Amino acid sequence: MLGYTMYGTNDLPRALTFYDALFGAIGVNRMMAFPTGAVAYGVAWDKPMFAIGTPENGAPATVGNGAMMAIVLDERAKVDALHAAALAAGGSDEGAPGVRGEEGDQAFYGAYFRDLDGNKFCGFRVGPA
Repeated sequence: MLGYTMYGTNDLPRALTFYDALFGAIGVNRMMAFPTGAVAYGVAWDKPMFAIGTPENGAPATVGNGAMMAIVLDERAKVDALHAAALAAGGSDEGAPGVRGEEGDQAFYGAYFRDLDGNKFCGFRVGPA
């Protein structure tokens, strides 16, 4: 259903350094570079991608109140790695990795963080350990 999502930044070079480190920790690479300088990250052309760039209208990028992007991962260790990479690259903690609710077949293991511009993310895996 989703093709790509995008967050805005006011400092593209700094944002690209952050996202290269963040996504590199879980094996995600740059897939596209746009003439505007925006970059899309992904794992395959037929999978949803994440993009970062400056707003097209030239106005400052701002954080959406209540907005969050969630990145599904296939292992809890990748949730941990994503969260750790975000913090190491200068992001801020919004909730350490752990199970939200109870363990079991539908256990939700997630970690929350914000990027350098204040945009919120969740890395998660559903299922048993």
